[in-house]
Amino acid sequence: MKWTDDRSDNVDDRRGLGSGGMAVGGGLGTIIIAAIVFFLGGDPSAILSSGGNSQPRTEQRQLTKEEIHIREFIEMLTVENEQTWQKIFAENNMQYKPAKVVLFESTTSSGCGTAQAAMGPFYCPADQSVYMDMSFFKELQQNFGAKVTEFTVAYVLAHEMGHHVQNLLGVLNETHNARQSGKYSESALNKMSVSTELQADFYAGLWARYTNERESFLEPGDLESAIEAAEAVGDDNIQKRSQGYVNQESFTHGSSAQRKEWFMKGYNSGDIRQGNTFQQLR
Repeated sequence: MKWTDDRSDNVDDRRGLGSGGMAVGGGLGTIIIAAIVFFLGGDPSAILSSGGNSQPRTEQRQLTKEEIHIREFIEMLTVENEQTWQKIFAENNMQYKPAKVVLFESTTSSGCGTAQAAMGPFYCPADQSVYMDMSFFKELQQNFGAKVTEFTVAYVLAHEMGHHVQNLLGVLNETHNARQSGKYSESALNKMSVSTELQADFYAGLWARYTNERESFLEPGDLESAIEAAEAVGDDNIQKRSQGYVNQESFTHGSSAQRKEWFMKGYNSGDIRQGNTFQQLR
C-alpha cells in the first residue's frame, strides 16, 4: 500500500516506557471487551480475572528505527481513518469523534482494565481507544497462517475503528444492555457477537473504499491480504487449529467466509446503510 503524507496526533506510543499504575477494572468496559470485541477470539477470563491491577514497571528504553517507522505508519493509518469517518459521518448528518490509538508492549493500563498482548488488538469503549501490541501480527502469521503485509495491519486497525464507529452509533451499548437483560440464550448472544464483529469487518471494507477513492493508496494484493487475515481469524479456522473440529453454535466472530463476505460488501457497496449485519443474521 502507498503511504500518505498525513499523520495523526491521536497515537499514544507507550512502547519502551514500561507499564504501570492502576487500570480501571471491572464494569461496562471490561464486560464489553470480554464479550464482544476481541479480534482474535482470546480467553475473556484473562480480563475478567485481572482485577484491573498491574505491577509498576519503571524500566525504559529507546525505540528502534523499525519501531519508530511502525509508529509513523500507525499515525498515518489513524489519520486516514479519521478523515474517512469524518466524511462518512458528515454525509449522514452526524459528527465524528476520533478515537485514540495506543501502542504498547506486553501490558498497559486501559479504561477497560489491564491490556495484555495475549488479548490481541481491541477497542475499549470506556476510553474510546484502540489498543495494539504489534506482536499480534507475528502471531497471526505464525499460528494462523496469514501472510502479514502493511495492509494486513491497516485492516486490523480499521476493524477496531469499526468498533469505535459502533460505539458512537450506540451499537455497543445496545448489545451490552441485551447481554445484561438476561432475556437471551447463550446461542442468541453468540449470534449477536458475530453480528457485531461482522459489522466491524464491513466498516473496515467501507473505510478501504472511501480512503482509496481519496488517496489511491491501494496496490495490487492489498485487498487480498486483508481478506486472508479476515479468513485466518474466522471462528471455524481458529477452532480447527485449536480443537480440531468446528462448533458453529459457539461462534462469536463469524466464519472465515462470513468475514470475507462482509469486508468485501463494505468495500464494494461504499454505502454505510448496507452494513446491518444484525438484520442479516436473524
